[in-house]
Amino acid sequence: MSEDLARMRISVSPPADMLLKSWDSFPDKEAMVFPSGRRTYDDISRAVIRRACGLMALGIKHGDHVGILLPSGIEFVETLFAVSMVGGVAVLMNARYRAPEVRYVVENADLVAVVTNSEADDFVDFVARLTEAFPALAQCGDPLALELPEVPKLRRLILHGGRSAPGFVDQAGFDRAAATVSETAVHKARLGVRLRDTCMILYTSGTSAQPKGCLLSNEAICRETSNLARNRWAFTQDERVWSPMPLFHIAAMLAMLGAIEVGGTYIGQPHFDPGESLRQIAAEKATMVFLPFVTFHQAMIAHPDWDKTDMTSVRLMNSCFSQMPKAVGDAYRAKMPNALQVGTFGMSEACGVVTTGGYDMDPELGFEALGYPLSGVSVRIVDPETGGEAAVGGRGEVWIRGYNLLDGYYRDPAKTAEALDSEGWYHSGDIASLDEHGHLRFHGRFKDMLKVGGENVAAAEVEAVLSAHAAVELAQVVGIPDARLAEVPAAYVKLHGDGRATADELIAYVSERIASFKVPRHVRFLDEWPMSASKIQKFKLRQQLMAELGLTD
Repeated sequence: MSEDLARMRISVSPPADMLLKSWDSFPDKEAMVFPSGRRTYDDISRAVIRRACGLMALGIKHGDHVGILLPSGIEFVETLFAVSMVGGVAVLMNARYRAPEVRYVVENADLVAVVTNSEADDFVDFVARLTEAFPALAQCGDPLALELPEVPKLRRLILHGGRSAPGFVDQAGFDRAAATVSETAVHKARLGVRLRDTCMILYTSGTSAQPKGCLLSNEAICRETSNLARNRWAFTQDERVWSPMPLFHIAAMLAMLGAIEVGGTYIGQPHFDPGESLRQIAAEKATMVFLPFVTFHQAMIAHPDWDKTDMTSVRLMNSCFSQMPKAVGDAYRAKMPNALQVGTFGMSEACGVVTTGGYDMDPELGFEALGYPLSGVSVRIVDPETGGEAAVGGRGEVWIRGYNLLDGYYRDPAKTAEALDSEGWYHSGDIASLDEHGHLRFHGRFKDMLKVGGENVAAAEVEAVLSAHAAVELAQVVGIPDARLAEVPAAYVKLHGDGRATADELIAYVSERIASFKVPRHVRFLDEWPMSASKIQKFKLRQQLMAELGLTD
């Protein structure tokens, strides 16, 4: 690590101003590319101002919490910046939320408005989802007099697109309202936004408990964007950043904002599709591939178009798994021989990225570790037994402090106090070590630790052994109750397309490589993982196996 700190500059402004600065410099340049179309900075910026006029006309003001329930796309981006323009707080809602989850976030986040669209697809109908969450909508006459007893603060449901529905302000109504507010009024609102104001609330995906809303300030989001894009990853105005991740996920959000920060181009899609992903990377000549999760990489590599796809334009690729499987790494070394692979570690509570690789490191470390802390961000590895800092290579809990941390969890002072100590350190609950190069290596989560007959077992360790088997594409380990040992490991495994292995074979394979108390007692096979927006939901795997075995906690 030899970053030139003297040359580092960080540009900080609320997101709306970030967009307008790139509009000033590159009005005719492509800002966004999605399968649905292309937009220049001029297109996007003018549309954002129109949307901001509509929001103000419908009563949205500084500090109001506005839910964005949209698939990834140009409309999502325009809405996000419009909320920033009027000084609102964007609450990013997972487009895959079911009705109970929608109801929870609308209530928990004190939403004043929700912006969605009427374009139902094969994945979701947002009008149906919201009406299921709030059945009284079906009887609502005047959308400007919305009253729902479960969520008394909710005043507006805004429905873009061609349809109308009871309780929703439709596109025609929104456009009529927007025409009553001047652009001057919008800019006056924009100029009153402070860096320390909350920019957005991101709900953690959670496992078994209800998700928590991370309060992220304009300063934290925009300093993180500038520091990552301009300094660590050296984005230029010619950057073409590709990611298929949903924009309500902090990872894709940073990739998109990073492109906007430098006047580059962001290339995305509403839902991950491996074939479309390969087509976009080649056709759009992507220079940066932002693809955090291993399941997506594996799907692209297994696709019939992989061999014929030209990826030579890519100079930088990001991933976020603890150690890249050899088969995946080898595939990319061959496909993109001139690209730098960087591993990344982060979470919503720290605006997405805490550590990542850069151009001053040994390139091979990008395949083995998760990079080093961004400048301005401090990381400690704390031994849970002693409370002191772990030695080089020693494992402990990751503590983080810096400009990029959340201001707390919304309406949850108890969880905030658990996570943030009096000296400003965020206690992540992640288990990691720092190697001799200062690069972070991830070893699992404390809540992903099993206690087998008094012995600690990291699920990540067992998963790594299973994933080394030639037939295994990916493995996930959970703990299930045991009368004698309190808890024992169990594994779910997805095999490669042509992979062959039995449960007994995999158990024997693991038994030869790690201590017996760490060996899974049960192995089950599946073809599809239960997923949140981007993460495997282990609690569902555990529930499924416990039901099969007739076990209870």
